[in-house]
Amino acid sequence: MRSQPQSGILFSIIVLRQNNVPAVGVPQRYYLIKITGVVRQIRLILDNVNIYQNSCRDSLMWENTLSFYITLHKSMKPIAVVAYCPGHISGYFRRIEGDTIATTGSIGAGVVISEGVTATVEPSETTTVIIKQRGGSRTPFEIDSGSHLLIHVMERLDVTASIITECLLPIGAGFGLSAAALLATLTAVNRLYELGMHQEEIAQYAHRTEIEHRTGLGDVAACQGGGRVIRYGPGIHGFIERRFDMPEPLYAVSFGPIHTPSVLGSPEQMERVSSAFPKTTPANAMDFFHLSRYFAEQSGLMTREVKEVTRLCDTAGVPSSMTMLGNGVFAYGRNARDVLLPFGAVYEFRVADAGARIIEDKV
Repeated sequence: MRSQPQSGILFSIIVLRQNNVPAVGVPQRYYLIKITGVVRQIRLILDNVNIYQNSCRDSLMWENTLSFYITLHKSMKPIAVVAYCPGHISGYFRRIEGDTIATTGSIGAGVVISEGVTATVEPSETTTVIIKQRGGSRTPFEIDSGSHLLIHVMERLDVTASIITECLLPIGAGFGLSAAALLATLTAVNRLYELGMHQEEIAQYAHRTEIEHRTGLGDVAACQGGGRVIRYGPGIHGFIERRFDMPEPLYAVSFGPIHTPSVLGSPEQMERVSSAFPKTTPANAMDFFHLSRYFAEQSGLMTREVKEVTRLCDTAGVPSSMTMLGNGVFAYGRNARDVLLPFGAVYEFRVADAGARIIEDKV
């Protein structure tokens, strides 16, 4: 079991000769080198570097004619890694039961959003998880400790670490944050311990965890990239069409969580969801909201609060639908904020342009 990365720096000195002029010596030099955002003064003592050809008679000639390059190769392994993954709002979906976990998931359409989860991972002898949320002041505060999803996937990888996740959006409210937390954490762990996993393998671990714990079906697949997504096949290998045709901001309001495992584990509810699945794919962003509203109404998932808010959005000409699976509404366009404001905290985000990624190596 790995819990502590090793650190080190590898320096290489490259001496290039021009005009066939050799060097008999190199004077001491001092260099300021910026390493991952930290400026460190590194004294490179370069004395008595001899080249086995003829000696240079004039050191000034060497200075004028020899190009001297020093290349710093980093083999510094980080002591902590910070990764980020966007969230995902499903507009509509249908469960697909495959022959394996990898081929089990969902098809449907949604939006990958710029608000998601940031995971900070540090070496530790045991795995610990702290979940933080950013309030109105944007200052993170702890809302929970422990996560059966993250602990489970760390055990599967046979590594331990201290994990801190941060998010702005409410958890369990239909923003795909469980998938985002898994992908962000796995991306950071992979870098921290140099596990050598490619992005597809990271997504496989996350997808399997979501399916086994019934916390999601298609969020991991969607969050591998950005855009407004149409998922034509289940699992991370299913074909996904990504469109970037929503330049204006999105807004959302939440009335609380919906227990996702209860919905995904109910055959009766899944039958209603399957029956409500649209027969066509959205031609554009407005069509996506239209199909999502139809699905929310026909599936029986729409709550009283969601019905009230979406009716007001219709009156104001604002495209809107229900966050799946969460008791909330997401709406599109700058006028959406004013419509949602009377119903509580309004969250603003945009369509994400990319999926999970490293945002900082701490050395």
